[in-house]
Amino acid sequence: MRLHRNLVFTVIDSILLIFNEGEYADKVVAKALKKDKRWGSADRKFVAETIYEIVRWKRLYTEIAEVKEPFTRDDAWRIFTVWAVLRGYNLPDWKYFENAPIRRIKGRFDELSKIRKFKEAIPDWMDELGVKELGEELWSKEITAQNQQAQVILRVNTLKTTRKKLHAILMDLDIETIQPEEYPDALILKERANVFLTDAFKEGLFEVQDASSQLVAPFLGVEPGMRVVDTCAGAGGKTLHMASLMENKGQIIAMDIYESKQKQLKIRAKRNSAFNIEYRIIEGTKTIKKLHDKADRVLIDAPCSGLGVIKRNPDTKWKLQPEFIEEIKKVQQQILQDYSKIVKVGGNVVYATCSILPSENEKQIEQFLASEHGQNFKFIKDHKVLAHQTGFDGFYMALLERVK
Repeated sequence: MRLHRNLVFTVIDSILLIFNEGEYADKVVAKALKKDKRWGSADRKFVAETIYEIVRWKRLYTEIAEVKEPFTRDDAWRIFTVWAVLRGYNLPDWKYFENAPIRRIKGRFDELSKIRKFKEAIPDWMDELGVKELGEELWSKEITAQNQQAQVILRVNTLKTTRKKLHAILMDLDIETIQPEEYPDALILKERANVFLTDAFKEGLFEVQDASSQLVAPFLGVEPGMRVVDTCAGAGGKTLHMASLMENKGQIIAMDIYESKQKQLKIRAKRNSAFNIEYRIIEGTKTIKKLHDKADRVLIDAPCSGLGVIKRNPDTKWKLQPEFIEEIKKVQQQILQDYSKIVKVGGNVVYATCSILPSENEKQIEQFLASEHGQNFKFIKDHKVLAHQTGFDGFYMALLERVK
């Protein structure tokens, strides 16, 4: 395995932007991949995967490299050297690798791999919180699974095609997919590929959406002709899934506080031929009050810590702070209280997060049901998805029925 200078320089530049400037890894990677049009798929794969790997294992690699933030360019090269040695690369005769302590790197890796916070490359506070909420054994399994690279999973847009047809279309493009039985709209790529460049994507035959996320819309039990409100729609992955399940019949009101997110959803909806969506910006309590007692189904895909999707967003480990989690739990309960008033008697609400913490999930439902407004609801069922059990994102969803 050889290292190519221009690719490695791009990686060095990128990790400095992420670590020192606080830029988001996905945006930095997207920018990096546009740097040289002559790069082939193998080059692009190296750049993207190497950046994400170094971000994922930041604490372990920086401990071995004996460097601290803010990182100098020399520090970044030391971190990269650790990555290259542990990945089995023969270091080329470049000045950056002079006197690279290969044996010491391997020795330190063996030592640190016995300590979970280094082995899994997580902050002390996150390790302590995980143990407190999930217990030693479960947390150890889950954080190990969260450090695996996320698979590319598609959701078939059944407004335009079937899973069988899309599977065949992609096969003709040499993109092999698996059709998992328990996820009827999902196709899992056997190998990573840039599916966004395909005509199938441009024609709206699919969206990229994790298998766990694909469970939420069916869990809500949406049907054609219903009035459904997606209260925290964002860029609309679940909104579009609901439109598909509803066969474009009925109405979905997609709400969010960010206009930029709604613009993204409008573009995606047009590509998907999802025409039963109405868009509303949440400008205050009046926006919510106008919808009180009006919906058959309400989805509350609440803002959360994101501790169920670390494999997809590894820089979460370094951006997230314990204070944010405490604050977001208050927001979650307030959203549950406010947005659940939108559903009519006899209708259903789903509260969902991409967190694995009981304090953001089961405990929030318990607190809500014990509240004055929560007395109007009956708990039907919940479903917790853990990465170490499924290989997919960590997720939680609870189904409630309004009874009075």
